[in-house]
Amino acid sequence: MKLVVGIIKPFRLNAVHNALHSLGVPGVTVYEAKGHGHQKGHSDIYGSVEYVAEFIPKLRIEVVVPDDMVSFAVEAIMGGARTGQSGDGKIYVQSLEEFVKIRTGEIGKAAL
Repeated sequence: MKLVVGIIKPFRLNAVHNALHSLGVPGVTVYEAKGHGHQKGHSDIYGSVEYVAEFIPKLRIEVVVPDDMVSFAVEAIMGGARTGQSGDGKIYVQSLEEFVKIRTGEIGKAAL
C-alpha cells in the first residue's frame, strides 16, 4: 500500500478528483495548505497598498492505493493539476506499513 500525496492549486481540485474517481480510487482526503516553492510567493496591489503573500494557498490531496496503482494515481494527479505554469505543485509517494478500516477491522488492501 502507498500513500500518494499531491500539493496542487486549489482551482484544480475538481479536475484531480474526477481523474482519481475515474481510476476507481475509493477515497480522497483534502487539506488546505499554504507554502511556496522556488517562486517565493507573490505580491498584489490593492488600491495604493502593495500586499506581499509569502505563502501561496494550496491544497494537499492524499489517496491510499495498492502498489500496482501508484503510477496511475500519480498520472491522474499530474493530468488534473497541470496548468503549465510555475506553482503547479508536487507529488510524492510514501510506503504504508499498515492500513486498517476502523469499522470492520479489515487490514491492508481489503480495508480500501
